[in-house]
Amino acid sequence: MKIGIANDVAMAAEALRRVVASTSEHQVLWIARTGLEAVRMCADNRPDLVLMDLNMPELDGVEATRQIMERTPCAILVVTGQPQDNVSQVFRALGAGALDVTATPLLARDGGGGDAALLHKIKTIGKLIRVSGAESAPAHAPERFEARIKHLLAIGSSTGGPIAVAKILAGWNPAPGTAIVVVQHIDENFAAHFSKWLGEQLLMPVRVVEDGDPLEAGCVQIARTNDHLVMTARHRLHYDDVPRDYAYRPSVDVFFHCVARHWEGEATGVLLTGMGRDGAAGLLAMRQAGKSTIAQDQASSAVYGMPRAAAEIDAAQQILSLENIGRALRSRIGSKPAGN
Repeated sequence: MKIGIANDVAMAAEALRRVVASTSEHQVLWIARTGLEAVRMCADNRPDLVLMDLNMPELDGVEATRQIMERTPCAILVVTGQPQDNVSQVFRALGAGALDVTATPLLARDGGGGDAALLHKIKTIGKLIRVSGAESAPAHAPERFEARIKHLLAIGSSTGGPIAVAKILAGWNPAPGTAIVVVQHIDENFAAHFSKWLGEQLLMPVRVVEDGDPLEAGCVQIARTNDHLVMTARHRLHYDDVPRDYAYRPSVDVFFHCVARHWEGEATGVLLTGMGRDGAAGLLAMRQAGKSTIAQDQASSAVYGMPRAAAEIDAAQQILSLENIGRALRSRIGSKPAGN
């Protein structure tokens, strides 16, 4: 894989170069010392992946990411010192089109495991770039529908997803009996930060899913591990590492398939912005099971990969802008009466 490095701290840039060069599978194309230089170098010699720092002169990592995705789009991994201390910037970068976030190996607090963690992240993104197929979800025998939940809203997203999820759910208190589950491609070490950040944007509580949790009405439940979120026939939420070699983790397809198989009541599947094809087959399964399905349109997507894949196989009943997805959900599911 051809990799560009955008980092103005000489020691950090050298640490990244050393990690990338430690394997023959990767090649460092260039090292940019400013955000503006990174934008220019992507235009002149586009890599497969950019390792992007957040704090750089001329253009910060957020704006550099935005300009690269607009002009010469490629995969971008935010690699920055202590990302948990820069939550707002991280989510702005993810909203601008970055795929994921990890700590700079030099500054990792794991006693040297940062090199291996970064290489694993790069390998996963390499698979994601190449993956075109979709995997099936584990099967379970169907059982009774849980009556207290009237509507299940399942949302899947990847690149640009955190901002998109916040926009469609902001200012909305869904009607009583609405369960909302979000499967976002994000590293498990940052899932809790995503949950906290999203909770600050919404009127309803946001919680990460612990293994064995039931579906819960009145809140947003977030997948929190690199394993896949599954729903059993008894409507309990668990994590499963199968399929093990699937690049999308946690997989939207896996969860959508579970909804199609095991949820007998009303449900809506929403597939938002993201690279690749994850979620398209699962959304089609939901539609074939009689559920409502929506995909984001190209104009409002940070990366029109996953929604495009859904449109190509006619998985979405509606293809809508981000703004109109929020309106459609409010119209379909309703809102909690004022004062409740």
